Amino acid sequence: MDPTAPSPAGVNHAGDATAPTNTTVTLPPLTLRDVPRLPAALAAAASAAPVATNPISRHPYFHPPSTFYISPGDVSLRHAFFDLAAAAPSPLVAYRRAGPREGLGVDPARARAALVTCGGLCPGLNTVLRELVVGLQELYGVRDVFGVAAGYRGFYGADEDHVRLDPAAVDDWHKKGGTVLKTTRGGFDLNKIVDGIVARGYTQIYAIGGDGTMRGAVAIFQEFKRRGLNISITGIPKTVDNDIGIIDRSFGFQTAVEIAQQAIDAAHVEAVSAVNGVGLVKLMGRSTGHIALHATLSSRDVDCCLIPEVPFHLEGKGGLFEFLYERIKKKGHAVIVVAEGAGQELIPRTDDQKREQDESGNIVFLDVGPFLKSELSRWWKREHSNELLTVKYIDPTYMIRAVPANATDNLYCTLLAHSAIHGVMAGFTGFVPGPINGTYSYIPLEDIAVAKNPVDVNDHKWAWVRSVTNQPDFVKSQA
Repeated sequence: MDPTAPSPAGVNHAGDATAPTNTTVTLPPLTLRDVPRLPAALAAAASAAPVATNPISRHPYFHPPSTFYISPGDVSLRHAFFDLAAAAPSPLVAYRRAGPREGLGVDPARARAALVTCGGLCPGLNTVLRELVVGLQELYGVRDVFGVAAGYRGFYGADEDHVRLDPAAVDDWHKKGGTVLKTTRGGFDLNKIVDGIVARGYTQIYAIGGDGTMRGAVAIFQEFKRRGLNISITGIPKTVDNDIGIIDRSFGFQTAVEIAQQAIDAAHVEAVSAVNGVGLVKLMGRSTGHIALHATLSSRDVDCCLIPEVPFHLEGKGGLFEFLYERIKKKGHAVIVVAEGAGQELIPRTDDQKREQDESGNIVFLDVGPFLKSELSRWWKREHSNELLTVKYIDPTYMIRAVPANATDNLYCTLLAHSAIHGVMAGFTGFVPGPINGTYSYIPLEDIAVAKNPVDVNDHKWAWVRSVTNQPDFVKSQA
């Protein structure tokens, strides 16, 4: 039964539309998934006596209005919609709302912050670094801010791996691609990292990276607790693949889609300029196809979008190659977009290749782009030897990773950095800042470290892709 349906008394039997109605609905219970606090901040919250008042209130140029600070009771819901007609609706999950607090859980005058970038490159890394430095110093007056070079291993590295930063030093970083601090994969030695943090007197750690970096941050947070250290750590999620769950998106993703669009445009030009031309573009996306999906929707020139979440086969009835042949006969060309993790099970591997891992512990993927190009050319030569075929392959992976953030991601990176700073200054630790349904919130690190964000092939967005490309399911017929 729909509790929002109008009662019979409110129905207009004259045939006119019903008038707007007000219906009172009782929502399911709400569970607050709270983030940890430093011991001193917890004690301050219990006594209603903050460690310090927010210095933003004394800013010489900006005078915050009464609504500027976040109330202790402000929360955001994980799900923005729910089924009121469900027989047993799920409990609602809430997170603390991100933003500045009037009372602080740490003393900014005693803070010593370390910023580190880990893993692969991503548009926006330098913007996050810049805004962390500027926000810490100009909003909260933190004078000891350091950049740690070479990823997590930099914490136990040489003195030159720890660079003092100030607003003047980072002024133009947001205009640069990559990371000025340098980055590496691997090198995660927990005891050495924490020993290095303690030895240098850091009280705040800002770790910027993907899911591997977030898992590392969880381990560091737990070691802080085990040792009874009064040190905060926050993770700022980075991945162009947009494969981190709970939050709306990770920074760098929108820039990646924009640059991917340029590669698709080039592939389309190549395809339409050749007899029986095929433009094949491989985009980033190890376990999720978000870049491929969004770039396909933006382009409108793509005939087939292949993502890791949807299996496909190459030859035979209902296969990819048969579909491409029919599309080329109809249009004279075809454009294919494939995510790097799609079709991995189709590529022959040696036993050594099946076991090979990168420094982050991920299975090394074989290159699906050249594989598809080779297999399509071989099939075409066998099945349609009297017809021409031209396949142009474009891999913009490193071009996408290395560019500066676009305007949208630059703004997003600023909001993430400031949200992280406000949370740490409030005394929170072991958390990640990020938007949930558009509201910036604080999520426990351990939740983000395990949360995935696959493409939901049952939702409207994937249906839109299918309506744009008119591609089949690629279901293998059972002969």
